[in-house]
Amino acid sequence: MTEGTPFAGLKAAFYTLGCKLNFSETSTIGQALKDAGFRIARSGEKADVVVINTCSVTEVADRKGRQAIHRLTRNHPGAFVIVTGCYAQLKPNEVALIPGVNLVLGQNEKGRVLQHLASAFGNRLTEEAHESVPSVAGGENIVHCKSKDIREFTASCSRGDRTRYWLKVQDGCDYFCSYCTIPYARGRSRNGSIASLVEQAQKVAEEGGKEIVITGVNIGDFGKSTGEDFFSLIRALDSISGIERYRISSIEPDLLTDDIIAFVARSRAFMPHFHIPLQSGSDTVLKLMRRRYDTALFAHKIGLIRQIIPDAFIGVDVIVGTRGETADAFEETYRFLQALDITQLHVFSYSERPGTSALKIEGPVAAADKHLRSQRLLVLSDEKTQAFYSRHIGSEAVVLLEHPKPGMPFHGFTPNYIRVEMDAPSMLLKENTLLPVRLTSFNAHRSALIATPI
Repeated sequence: MTEGTPFAGLKAAFYTLGCKLNFSETSTIGQALKDAGFRIARSGEKADVVVINTCSVTEVADRKGRQAIHRLTRNHPGAFVIVTGCYAQLKPNEVALIPGVNLVLGQNEKGRVLQHLASAFGNRLTEEAHESVPSVAGGENIVHCKSKDIREFTASCSRGDRTRYWLKVQDGCDYFCSYCTIPYARGRSRNGSIASLVEQAQKVAEEGGKEIVITGVNIGDFGKSTGEDFFSLIRALDSISGIERYRISSIEPDLLTDDIIAFVARSRAFMPHFHIPLQSGSDTVLKLMRRRYDTALFAHKIGLIRQIIPDAFIGVDVIVGTRGETADAFEETYRFLQALDITQLHVFSYSERPGTSALKIEGPVAAADKHLRSQRLLVLSDEKTQAFYSRHIGSEAVVLLEHPKPGMPFHGFTPNYIRVEMDAPSMLLKENTLLPVRLTSFNAHRSALIATPI
């Protein structure tokens, strides 16, 4: 706590649901509040302010958001409770009616939490800060605009509970896939400038950070706001001294250009690690989803990666049970994935979202069928991951060590994202260091490889 700062003596608590982008944004909000004098509430303490950053990708996410709000208002009676994020953007009136919620902020206001607190708590900040806060019409506790009017890009570069940092380069999406609410929840595609993002990465290097994950909603679409492009961004980031590793988070297959793949293959710091959403291995279903590629393009991308980066980790997103996914269409997906040389599947069951055009598609899939299809793909994923790990037993790699949880062994990840546990006394290991190791065997749960320092 800093004496004399506007909110000195007040305690804040934070809760985040959903994607890594949300966690990164919450971290940035938390830093802004700490800089203004807030102290993070310790376990068991009652906070004066609670900020809840929500998700709304499925109905389950909405329910978890409501549960979190109820729980936190009980645990922090009398706190000023702010709810923001995708659930707050899509259903602000529903959120505002939950007992204990004081303020609902849409996506455009997520970066102005501190200014809204200044308005709520009185003259604690400068007049300039107060002037930047939009008035809340009619005394209602909602500050919100339509998705088409979301224009703010809130910069965020934060370190989570692990060693790596998360650099937000882009927000929003212009794709409007039939099943997805993200364009409505986060607005249109927008981004920071390459110069500003390079500056943030340089600050990470100055803090001693060694790994950055490049994140956003549709990062391959980078450049809509600035007339730049994603390829130029990654080339600029690659030149920053001190950052040893970059990872590209989920990137659409039609935006993962052959030039980007070739660049990763020869780059100094971009890791051989890709996360590519497929969503379905049936071209019929891809058309119903309004995806912008077909299975032939996707297979080309996987083949090119394997050709020039043979040891790359390739994670793939799949949605099962969308409307129109017949039993035959699912079998097409299964066979397509079975034949692909990929590393891991991230499997999601389709959840119907109000306002999406997918609701007009005939052929809903029963919940039991969704479950069975998910389980089949999860088994396939385990088989592929185990095979990928097995191929690397006996090889050497460099691991970036991460802080272990209490009672757990030191662990880290190889460049191609194999999770490694260390077979060495903990006093010889140090977080955020790069360590050459030999991969020797699976751990007891076959969830990681045991490694011995070289």
